[in-house]
Amino acid sequence: MIDKLLKIPFFKSLYILFVNICRVIPDELYLKMIFRIRTGKKLNLKNPQTFNEKLQWLKLHDHNPLYTTLVDKYAVREYIKENLGEEYLIPLVGGPWSSAGDIDFDKLPNQFVLKCTHDSGSVIICRDKSSFDIKLARKKLNKALKINYYYSSREWPYKDVKPQVIAEKYMKSNGKVVPEDYKVYCFNGIPKYIVVFHNRFEDSKELSETVYDTNWIPQGISLDNHFKISNDVEPRPECLSEMLALSKKLSQGMAQSRIDFYITDDLLKFGELTLFTASGMQPMVPGSLDIELGKEISLHTRGDCPKTPERR
Repeated sequence: MIDKLLKIPFFKSLYILFVNICRVIPDELYLKMIFRIRTGKKLNLKNPQTFNEKLQWLKLHDHNPLYTTLVDKYAVREYIKENLGEEYLIPLVGGPWSSAGDIDFDKLPNQFVLKCTHDSGSVIICRDKSSFDIKLARKKLNKALKINYYYSSREWPYKDVKPQVIAEKYMKSNGKVVPEDYKVYCFNGIPKYIVVFHNRFEDSKELSETVYDTNWIPQGISLDNHFKISNDVEPRPECLSEMLALSKKLSQGMAQSRIDFYITDDLLKFGELTLFTASGMQPMVPGSLDIELGKEISLHTRGDCPKTPERR
């Protein structure tokens, strides 16, 4: 219910005000409050069992300094270049800029994608610069640049990311606004599911998803029930083995991670790396998946590990 309300500007503004007021609240107390508000459930941090509970625990205890680089959409490019290869990066066509006012749109190509480097979801797509609303784009970007993403979700890696804007090359997508993105869910360094989102940035179409296992068999489940379970089944990507191998390499040492890729012109491109999918507050279909995926996350080697035995 709360997620539907957050799509309404008035309630979203109230929520942001609430988050700002809560900045002084310690992380653990804040997470207990916001988890209850967002999910309607009590957060168990002493003996976390579910996927969502364990992600909250990881926010508090798994503080690898590398994570700040991995969530920074500009800094992570050098990491990907060194560990996978530059060929997996979507080329930059401009930036980074610390202010939207610094962007010289005359120097950008006719098509491009603007992204904030310090948050999630601040993406602006330009398919034709002649009809592009530059004033509105600057307004949206400058608003996003003022927000520290850490405070709304306490995803600590974002706290010290420098707010910037980058411009990426617009990737061809067979008539779609953006190429389909392939989200590989990994647990303790092992890929388990690939999620394909459909109709993102297509205002006239319903958002949906198809979840596959690593053999490309549709599972008929949803890892986020904000998306309709799609009946569409894409052909098995020719680069699936490559995608899984790269995901395994990037996710080593992480209890849980999601590695996003695009496939364009049959080439595999890195999208982003997410450590706390949907901030660990995502309802699933069926609901039992929250428990099942929680079993995939091992906490025993991380920080102040829970000492109590797991529930049976």
